[in-house]
Amino acid sequence: MKIRTVIAMGLLLAMLGCSRVTLENYGKIAVGMSYDEVTQLIGPPDECDDVMGVRNCLWGDEERSIKVSFVAGQVLLFSSHNLK
Repeated sequence: MKIRTVIAMGLLLAMLGCSRVTLENYGKIAVGMSYDEVTQLIGPPDECDDVMGVRNCLWGDEERSIKVSFVAGQVLLFSSHNLK
């Protein structure tokens, strides 16, 4: 295997293992951002539910997470758990 291939594979694996659920990215979320802007920032959500016109989405897991509530496709509320 060529050294470039090995390096490229290593970088790809490192990028896939890096979570975008960070305190730094959480700090970039703002009321009024669109759903698309948030997903560009932290990726697709791990789960969402829609209740009475409010879309609640979760990124992360039980150890650390970001929760965002969207109304009319824009951030209304957001919170985090155990981000470092």
